[in-house]
Amino acid sequence: MTDLIQAKSQHKRLSPTKIFTRAIFLTLGALLMATGLEIFLVPNQVIDGGITGVSIMLSSVTGWELGIFLIIINAPFIYLGYKQIGKTFAFSSIYGITALSLFATLFHPVPAFTEDILLATIFGGMAIGIGIGLVIRNGGALDGTEILAIVINKRVPFSVGEIVMFLNIFILGAAGFVFSWDRAMYSILAYVIASKAIDTVVGGLEESKSVWIISDYIHEIGDAINARLGRGVTYLHGEGAYSGEDKKVVFCVITRLEESKLTSLVEDIDPSAFLAIADIAEVRGGRFKKRSIH
Repeated sequence: MTDLIQAKSQHKRLSPTKIFTRAIFLTLGALLMATGLEIFLVPNQVIDGGITGVSIMLSSVTGWELGIFLIIINAPFIYLGYKQIGKTFAFSSIYGITALSLFATLFHPVPAFTEDILLATIFGGMAIGIGIGLVIRNGGALDGTEILAIVINKRVPFSVGEIVMFLNIFILGAAGFVFSWDRAMYSILAYVIASKAIDTVVGGLEESKSVWIISDYIHEIGDAINARLGRGVTYLHGEGAYSGEDKKVVFCVITRLEESKLTSLVEDIDPSAFLAIADIAEVRGGRFKKRSIH
């Protein structure tokens, strides 16, 4: 029974309905981010953080379209995502970044909605943040910086969020040399607004989440989490206050980029399982570091 359920969880594909729904939200997220970039920020020489910000500056310096750099620079980070997080994440990111590049190319000739830099910064940052949030909620990414931060996080004693912020200090600061220092300050404002918008859509910027699963198949679920996500799990025993029945519980800690994959994994094994996911402010000690998956 255990081998049958585990094999099923490892090989079952997403249903056509789930694939279609995910594609819709990935497309919408890419559309919103392209709107924020090409309709608001880029015409006013304001940049976003991460690989997108680097792409905007290179586009301004070379005269090439933004969409070209979004594809080229993000490609190696998608490969890292494939190796470190999984196929579903990589394919979702490939689709999202490709759609973002196409929309950015289509929107490039469209005039800016406003020449007021403050309005462009606010609405551009909001559009980018909502777009990125939708993509993250559906198991993908539109920027390679966070993927790089996850890889670096395995080797240094800093959180993913701290690494992303550190990288963006240099990227946003470079806008002062490429454009002007007032544009660099507006870029920082756009980044902060985008971060808050992501916070609203995703439900938390923290990269770590605690997961509690109550199921009759805790060992099958635990084995699948260990094999497919490379995360350690802890088995707990509890008692239902109303029924008095013994309850079996799986506890583990994951990153927010792994949340979509874990929920699908649990649903495949036990659709009736109770699943609770919460944000964690900090993780220390134990064996939270992800082991390599072969």
